[in-house]
Amino acid sequence: MFNYSARPELLKDRVILVTGAGRGIGAAAARAYAAHGATVLLLGKTESNLTALYDELEAAGYPQPVVIPFNLETALPHQYDELAAMIEAEFGRLDGLLHNASIIGPRTPIEQLSGENFMRVMHINVNATFMLTATLLPLLKLSQDASVVFTSSSVGRKGRAYWGAYGVSKFATEGLMQTLADEVDGVAPVRANSINPGATRTDMRAQAYPAENPLSNPTPEEIMPVYLYLMGSDSAGINGQAFDAQKK
Repeated sequence: MFNYSARPELLKDRVILVTGAGRGIGAAAARAYAAHGATVLLLGKTESNLTALYDELEAAGYPQPVVIPFNLETALPHQYDELAAMIEAEFGRLDGLLHNASIIGPRTPIEQLSGENFMRVMHINVNATFMLTATLLPLLKLSQDASVVFTSSSVGRKGRAYWGAYGVSKFATEGLMQTLADEVDGVAPVRANSINPGATRTDMRAQAYPAENPLSNPTPEEIMPVYLYLMGSDSAGINGQAFDAQKK
């Protein structure tokens, strides 16, 4: 695992938006950020999951989170603008953005991958990530120390057969991260990096590897050190880097 131990108030007074916050790695990250003092904006498409997490965080005595029902597959440009306006009105800035939401899509040879399926994966994993990043960047620049974290994959760093749209989308995610990192380097108080979570005990992993014993993989909570590191001031100056949550 990535070797890092976060101090209890690492994220005190920070405002951090997490996409796909309703379950899996997104929910674990939201819990970890809230436990270390952050006000977490819980963005996802299933409101019941977000509300349950909201209740859990509030019961634990953490800073009051915000539930943001938002469907990345169907959202229109004006909805991104409205989201940014709401965050600005409520908080005046954004200190962190974790791009966690993704779909796998069909794992099939490219020859058998429909254009519709390819474009759906690219839309959710890349287009929506771009729209959120571009729309929220002015708010991130109002922070004294903002961090944007993109979720990558091993198949987004070296192509692998049958990972088609998902693998291509993660190569694009790495490219978006690197482009943003180079643009903000030295000119804005924003940094951008990516995390490859590795094999983790999530529903998405079970979907991709139905024959695998899920207990052989760490839980989302166990891979949180790198997520905390990149959101806090200890990683100030780290920009344009590709991290692995699970060190080989």
